[in-house]
Amino acid sequence: NEGNEYFKEKDYGRAVAAYSEGLRRRCGDAELDAVLLTNRGAAHFHLGNYRSALNDAIQAKKLKPTHLKAVIRGALCHMELKNFSEAIAWCEEGLQIDSKEKKLVEMRAKADKLKLGGTFLGIQTDFSPLCQGRAGLGTDLLCERNIKLVLEPSDEEEEVSDGLAEISLDGFHSDSATGAKVHLDADGNLNWPVLFLYPEHEQTDFTVAFHENSRFIDHLMVMFAELPPWDLEKKYLPNNLELYFEDEEREEMYEVNPEHTLLQVLQHERYFVKAGTPTVLVFAKRSPFSKKYFSGKKVHRL
Repeated sequence: NEGNEYFKEKDYGRAVAAYSEGLRRRCGDAELDAVLLTNRGAAHFHLGNYRSALNDAIQAKKLKPTHLKAVIRGALCHMELKNFSEAIAWCEEGLQIDSKEKKLVEMRAKADKLKLGGTFLGIQTDFSPLCQGRAGLGTDLLCERNIKLVLEPSDEEEEVSDGLAEISLDGFHSDSATGAKVHLDADGNLNWPVLFLYPEHEQTDFTVAFHENSRFIDHLMVMFAELPPWDLEKKYLPNNLELYFEDEEREEMYEVNPEHTLLQVLQHERYFVKAGTPTVLVFAKRSPFSKKYFSGKKVHRL
């Protein structure tokens, strides 16, 4: 009930925390847990955390296969993640439960169209690093904000405007972000796909729409409302995390203030957005791994 109240107030971060607390009580009622998961997924969805929302929809569907809201939410997540084949499969599954569900009928048709070659109307992300030599909406928006973007096409493809180049850091890579793009919202603000890397565990988190004026700590509070399954030592708590970005040209690390907004970080003189996706490294404070990781590297601390 508390989660529902926060949801009505559009305070989705607190809604996620409330639903998570409800799930931690382990009531043993599969139906109630399915509702809690579906509702938490809806809150994650509104925050742009589409992968977390999808995970909740998957878990809810396991508990209650006929829970239509969970199926709809999962299909919506796949649409946002540009997984059109998966979206179609979820729609078909939902239509077996209710063949007249309008949202699923419309989504199924849209997914079919996009799968067959529909285009994503986003901001172009093939700008030069210093916004020179090319005109257009995207370059203007980035130059206004003093954001520097670099594209590094892979060997296999000369252009990456429809996806993201593989991100590599000390041999640790992830292509889970493929398909998402920065986009402009109705208020004239940029929403970025942001990749969080956890080198100690070789894990990633991906937020599809990180509002440029949102603070990192607000996202961390939602992402770590409950401990991830790979954090066996229970170190990855929102207030026990350190964030960094890497200046690859100089081989230096910069610590990020979690209270800062994404825009503040992107405007740093040594931050270069690679392949259209800002990337941040996350470490547990004072961990033996981070000490070893930073050994021999120049680190600019806060």
